Amino acid sequence: MSMSVTGFAKINLALHVRVRRPDGYHELETLFAFVDAGDRLSVRAAAQDSLQVTGEFAPALTDPFGNIVMRALGALPHAGGLAVLLEKNLPVAAGLGGGSADAGALFRAVRDMAGLPGDWPDRAARLGADVPACVDSVTCIGRGTGTDLQPLDSDLAGTPVLLVNPRIPLPTGPVFAGWDGRDRGPLPDGPASHIASEGRNDLEASAIALCPPVADVLATLRETGAWLVRMSGSGATCFALYRTPQDRDGAAAQVAGQQPGWWQMAGALR
Repeated sequence: MSMSVTGFAKINLALHVRVRRPDGYHELETLFAFVDAGDRLSVRAAAQDSLQVTGEFAPALTDPFGNIVMRALGALPHAGGLAVLLEKNLPVAAGLGGGSADAGALFRAVRDMAGLPGDWPDRAARLGADVPACVDSVTCIGRGTGTDLQPLDSDLAGTPVLLVNPRIPLPTGPVFAGWDGRDRGPLPDGPASHIASEGRNDLEASAIALCPPVADVLATLRETGAWLVRMSGSGATCFALYRTPQDRDGAAAQVAGQQPGWWQMAGALR
């Protein structure tokens, strides 16, 4: 048996950091959304578990045995082995939950091939705070460290989106460490569109201090006619939402003309 699944790019339409916890983690409120594009995983039955990585960003994954996909394989019961071919299209350390998206896609593949154990959310959370949301990859509100999930019917499904990254890795830890500690309040109530437009990303200032090109990406996207521009997660990827696919595609061409070295991906919200 074999199947192909997508590790959908995760974006945080809003990310509010409320408090630094005694355990070193941060109490968050975030609106997760997912783009209909990302990494690709081909999974097939095999004599033993294995992982092969191809794609533009494969060289960034230097430790195949420590890769989160291999850790996810080890976290889930499955008869025999699974051979995974990962096409790494998303940049690493980019605020897109790329590794978490890959782990979530593997959970979906195992669910379809053999079923998941009842405690799969706990197993997913042990792999990373974004992994539980990435399993179903649908719009939801995350609280706690991001693992306490509340489903949300999204009025933004199908919204054209453009992702742009300056090709500079930005590890999560230092960005959170640079947060100024101010609680600026909770997520607003209401539909996804309202939460997104009235929300914020409390990590933008810290990310820009560590990686000034993030500010350049935001400024460039704000000149493209998007109705919402924001950094995703801990950066350095930023996203822009548009009214029509034509607006998005025109923006992509505009950005490419101005900054041909930047990475970008066009899609729509799931």
